[in-house]
Parts: sequence; structure tokens; C-alpha cells
Amino acid sequence: MELGLIGLGKMGGNMRERIRRAGHTVVGYDRNPDLADVHSLKELVDTLSGPRVVWVMVPAGAATQSTIDELAELLSPGDVVVDGGNSRWTDDEKHAEELAARGIGFVDCGVSGGVWGLENGYALMYGGDAEDVAKVQPVFDALKPEGDFGAVHAGKVGAGHFAKMVHNGIEYAMMQAFAEGWELLEAVDSVTDVREVFRSWQEGTVIRSWLLDLAVRALDDDEHLDGLRGFAQDSGEGRWTVEAAIDNAVPLPAITASLFARFASRQEDSPQMKMIAALRNQFGGHAVESRK
Repeated sequence: MELGLIGLGKMGGNMRERIRRAGHTVVGYDRNPDLADVHSLKELVDTLSGPRVVWVMVPAGAATQSTIDELAELLSPGDVVVDGGNSRWTDDEKHAEELAARGIGFVDCGVSGGVWGLENGYALMYGGDAEDVAKVQPVFDALKPEGDFGAVHAGKVGAGHFAKMVHNGIEYAMMQAFAEGWELLEAVDSVTDVREVFRSWQEGTVIRSWLLDLAVRALDDDEHLDGLRGFAQDSGEGRWTVEAAIDNAVPLPAITASLFARFASRQEDSPQMKMIAALRNQFGGHAVESRK
């Protein structure tokens, strides 16, 4: 099938390549002309055959809103817009309603996989009407990991981004647990090789995981994480997870504590946040702050 893809950064560029490897045609647009296949959204829409599917992979908020507003003027009834960024689920409902008034479908899709997705595939959580999802299905099949798992039609519009938000909240808590354990191991004199303790956990333990593998990679790069400042950003989805928990009276003590720990990292050089920062860099290519 043909796909229009808007936003060709770290995630979008690799997604374009993976979809092309599956035999589909991707027409990409990015504000950076060196990355783009076409030079405007109008040219992108005009290049595609109807019914068109256009995937938006730009930062959440104003950038996504302006892109969808422009697409609404360019697309035709029966076309579908997919928001694959990290938008808040409440924005999805608004976008779906605006596009539906013009006969254009809307699917929201949470995407996980970071800089490793090109080779390993992307975990996909999508929401929308079955008819609209069906038009995008070949692309979902191309992006997902091999095997039976890694993709889910989570429900109606907003469900995909809500599921990805909860995924990221769980990710916060898991990274915090690894970071706290690492700091404690580093703090005692009796443990003389913390990196190898972490490596030993990669087989046969109940905490073996991809995050553990990435922690070992980070420690191989910098055994005591001396080159990092103990500062870690948050993408916003941890905050939204906690807000949703409050709205639904669901207790989330571990996820909430992990979010607040990141806030604390901005007040001092936190050893735990070195590990959080290292893990975020390993799986997503997120920026780290070096010691001055």
C-alpha cells in the first residue's frame, strides 16, 4: 500500500525504512528538506492515491494540532489520519471529531521501540473504528515485531495513546527500581563489581528484561556512570498517567513515586538519575547531560 509519513526524525525515519523493507511505498515529509521525499504537505497528499492514509509522527501538542488542521484542508472523505506521536488521549477525541466532520477517519497509535525499532519492530497500541484501522493494517503489520504479539487494537479512539501512556508509566517505575538497586549496590563496600552483578541477573532471574540488558550496556559504556549528571527529563506521559489515576481513583504509588524522583533529580546530582538517564539514552536515544 501507499503511506504518507510526516516527521522523519529518530523514530519516523526508521519507521519509513522498516515499512519500505516490507514492500510498501512511503512518501515522507519533514521540515528538514534533506530528509524529505516531498517539499510540502500538499505535495505529499497529491502524490498518494485515494483512499489515502497519512501517518503523523511529530511532537505532541501544537505541532500535531497544526499538522492535522492542514491535513483536514487537503484530504478527502474516506482518507485516514494516524497520529503516531505521544499525544494525550483527550486530544485524540478532539482530532477525531474535527476530521469526522469532513468524512476523514482518525486512528491514534502509541508506538514503542525507540532507536531499536528498525531491526526489532515496534510495539503498537492503536485505537479507532474497525473500518479505519483496516485501512492502516498493512502498515501496522509491517511495523510490529515478528510473531503473534507486539500489536493490539486497544479500543475506540484514544485507547491507543491511553495504553501507551500507561506503558510509559510502568516503564518509569521499572527504571526507578533498577536505579535504586544500582545505587544501593554501589554504596556498600562488600560488593566489588556492581556491573557484573547486573550482568549475572540477565539469565535465570525473575527481573531479567530488556531494560536490564540496556542497563548492562550502559554500564559497559561507563562502569560507574561517572560521565553522566544525575538528571532525567520526563516526557509528560508519566504526569498524565498519575493524573488519570487521580481522575479514576486508582492508586499508583510506585509510578507516582518514580515521577517525583525525576523531579527531585532537577534539584541535585542524583546517583539514581544517572541510571535513569543512561537507560533513556539506550532505548530511545534521549539526550543525557554530561558532568561539567
